[in-house]
Amino acid sequence: MAHGSEPITRGLPLWPGRIAAGLVLLLTLGTLLAVGLRAGSAGRFGVADWAAIRFTLVQAVLSSVLSVAAAIPVARALARRSFPGRRFLIAVMGAPFILPVVVAILGLLAVFGRGGVINDALIWAGLPAISIYGLHGVVLAHVFFNLPLAVRLILQGWATIPAERFRVAASLDMSVWRFLEWPMLRATVPGILLAIFLICLTSFAVALTLGGGPRATTVELAIYQAIRFEFDLGRAALLAGVQFTICAVAAAAAWWIAVPSALGGGLDRVVQRWDTGGSTRFSDACAIGMAALFLLVPLTLVLSRGVTEIAALPNSVWLAAGRSVGVAIFSALLCVVAALALAMLRGSAVAGLAGTLPLAASGLVIGTGLFVVVHPVMDPARLALPVTALVNAALALPFAYRALSPAVEQVEASHGRLADTLGVCGMARVRLVLLPRIRAPLGFSLGLAAALSMGDLGVIALFAGDAEETLPLAMYRLMGAYRMDTAAGAGVLLVLLSFGLFWLFDRGGRHDRV
Repeated sequence: MAHGSEPITRGLPLWPGRIAAGLVLLLTLGTLLAVGLRAGSAGRFGVADWAAIRFTLVQAVLSSVLSVAAAIPVARALARRSFPGRRFLIAVMGAPFILPVVVAILGLLAVFGRGGVINDALIWAGLPAISIYGLHGVVLAHVFFNLPLAVRLILQGWATIPAERFRVAASLDMSVWRFLEWPMLRATVPGILLAIFLICLTSFAVALTLGGGPRATTVELAIYQAIRFEFDLGRAALLAGVQFTICAVAAAAAWWIAVPSALGGGLDRVVQRWDTGGSTRFSDACAIGMAALFLLVPLTLVLSRGVTEIAALPNSVWLAAGRSVGVAIFSALLCVVAALALAMLRGSAVAGLAGTLPLAASGLVIGTGLFVVVHPVMDPARLALPVTALVNAALALPFAYRALSPAVEQVEASHGRLADTLGVCGMARVRLVLLPRIRAPLGFSLGLAAALSMGDLGVIALFAGDAEETLPLAMYRLMGAYRMDTAAGAGVLLVLLSFGLFWLFDRGGRHDRV
């Protein structure tokens, strides 16, 4: 017979989540501390540094405002129209999020670049050519990436308006825009605007390829130049601290700002609209058609141009592709293990902080901190691939955590009490109860993390030499050497590998067990 009370450990294990949270905090705040210590020996900002800060903020504001402003009429048109291919078009809207950045930039160059379709037409018409490089090019690329994301998010807001509200508005001859759509947009747009602003702040590859010299340099690009070309670690650390501060403020604002919607609930009826006649049909067709052309033409050009070049790719590109696949798989595994461990803490404040903090810490800031730490010990190029995988895992962690956390909560709510009764706890509970029931979000998280890592051109550009070259870096160097056809072939290969990894993991997660 037992004497006294003995604690009984039940439920999911907490120690993996605590370890994961500590490692994430160390990777973000620890590298920021290293940056701060190094920046203590740096001098003041110069004119070029202030110009980079101003350009970063200006391009992020313009990019986010234009992306959301252009997305509203497109989302409105998709919300109130039904046509063949609508579902496919909406699905395509999600593709740019996992599309490798350098591939999309190559597509934009095929349309707007020096030898692009538009400049060829202008020269044929006897008009002066246009340049895509500089502020307008950076903003154009950011709108290309973020317009589909904004459309998808705003379209979800339209789906929250109950069908009964449209019926009441029609019967009372009320303005649908004033009383239904505008309140919904007022509730959803501020958060979307700030989220895209944060994405544009940390878009390194766009500024690297389309920046137009000193007048079109972002803070992250200035960090890269300070390390790679000037080897001024103090100045790079100071800029990294500024970048982290800007991102942290934007992330905090995106987290807290929200205007509650007052539309209420409905009976889940199919929405029927009465405001779709007259000139709205033409305006909706124009909005959808222009968005489809803007998104699909650049991708179609680069893919059609590169398909015939795959077989002729040099061995160095194939070796770079192999490195990218290895980094992507390792990064995805690290990301999902950490996200699952944090999700098992089930709503803990520490888990929420660790799952959100990487949004504020850009990859190049983390990379700068790791560079500062590693450089006195060894050549940073020797750790280029492991560091890239680690940073990519951290950057994908917020998305994986938000996919896995609700799934873990649902499993515990439905099976937790029975597992407690049977004494199934600890890692056995994870293996027998949790993992079999979260295969779908687990596979999606793995695929998303692998695709994002596959197309990343950030930390690897800071660390890598020729022997550590990944496929996005190889593609960027081919573009810099004006070997556009070979770069297009590498781009097609990169797209196939990115979407292939996403499909493979996502499909594996959704596959029913026999």
